[in-house]
Amino acid sequence: MSRRAVRRELPEAKVAVREVGRSRQNGWIDCVLTRDIHFSTAALESYAFAKWEPVIFDAMLVAASVEFADLSCRRPSMGWARRLSIRVPVDDPARWEAPAVRDSLLRALRFVTGDHWSISFAKRKGRPEDSAGDRFRLFPPSKAVLAYSDGMDSLAVAGLARDCLGEDVVRVRLGGKGDNKANRRPFVSIPYRLKTRRREATAMSRGFKFAMISGLAAYLTSARRIIVPESGQGALGPALVSVGHANRDYRSHPLFTHRMENLLIALLQWPIRYEFPRLWYTKGETLARYVAIDGNGAWQSTKSCWRDNRWSSVGASWRHCGVCAACMLRRVSVHAAGHTEPPQTYVSTDMRAATLESALDPDFERYTSAYRDYAIAGIRHMDDLADMADDEARPTVSRHAAEVGKVLPHAENAEDRLVGLLERHADEWKRFLRSLGPDSFVMKWVRRDRWP
Repeated sequence: MSRRAVRRELPEAKVAVREVGRSRQNGWIDCVLTRDIHFSTAALESYAFAKWEPVIFDAMLVAASVEFADLSCRRPSMGWARRLSIRVPVDDPARWEAPAVRDSLLRALRFVTGDHWSISFAKRKGRPEDSAGDRFRLFPPSKAVLAYSDGMDSLAVAGLARDCLGEDVVRVRLGGKGDNKANRRPFVSIPYRLKTRRREATAMSRGFKFAMISGLAAYLTSARRIIVPESGQGALGPALVSVGHANRDYRSHPLFTHRMENLLIALLQWPIRYEFPRLWYTKGETLARYVAIDGNGAWQSTKSCWRDNRWSSVGASWRHCGVCAACMLRRVSVHAAGHTEPPQTYVSTDMRAATLESALDPDFERYTSAYRDYAIAGIRHMDDLADMADDEARPTVSRHAAEVGKVLPHAENAEDRLVGLLERHADEWKRFLRSLGPDSFVMKWVRRDRWP
């Protein structure tokens, strides 16, 4: 079968974004501004610092359109890639069609999602009603912006950055509930929401959305640095070993943010660099460092789990599921940092239990085969990442380090630092397993030589 024939068989979605009152495009999924992509006036105000620039709104609309298309098309049962096309109305199509902008946009999207993208732009006729820039408050310039969520790394790195840079770091909120007092605090939340029938759950375009939003915040505050709070296991781990699907996850990876730098520089004509201050540290080391300078227990209220209220609630309270890859990393990191959490932090309250079912809170009512699959994938991800510290994996690690070293400043010793990171991860994982004992259900899905 020819390569062209294989490409034709890929799942396909074509999304045409249009303004209200404009004609629908036959053969395309209809996506209407204000109906399917709705911008929040309050949240949008927190992104405008003086005179409104249409390119800011356009960049947000491109990110929303990409996410809409990503969620609208299911990935194939065999394989991964899809063919996704979008048409977006923007203020200045020529700016977006310029080769430096268009090419870097497509390279970033193809890299982070693993899909084949096609994008075209049309002239937007109307002026967005939420872009009345004269009413927006001017916020002072900053040295850096920090991509902030409810996660443990976000809290810890925000504290470490504040310790170094004082109040000149602006936090860009990328998840959770924002501060509604938008007239007093910038970048309170993602300024738009989507209404779409969600067909695909992998949501690799989230990385593009978050990188775009934080890049716009840097531009608006005249900052040249974007601090990515992920520690090494979270940034590099998903690209070294996959978590239950066929594609490597580069959403918080330097190879992806380098492509986003190229896009934002071409689009905005402003020098922007994504920085990873904790890239060569484990999450446990980052937590320990944060607690050493800020001894409060705020880290315990952070969220790490991939699962939402529909899947990880006991009674009326949301909990971490306790077994997905993100939860397993959290548990290992808290243990490595020398701290503990109440068992009720998690749905799986007793990790020493002999079976997964007996590890669960007795009041948890949503146990399914999917929960078990998440547990297996989460445990094996931690175990597979530990395997990368072995000599047999050195060629793969060396190639990965060489690629990372090309896009990071002062990374001549990237291989040694990556090897050291993986060795410390393997040690933290092994010590965590020892703390559970040989009869824990976790030991069913790890290499037996992890014990003792």
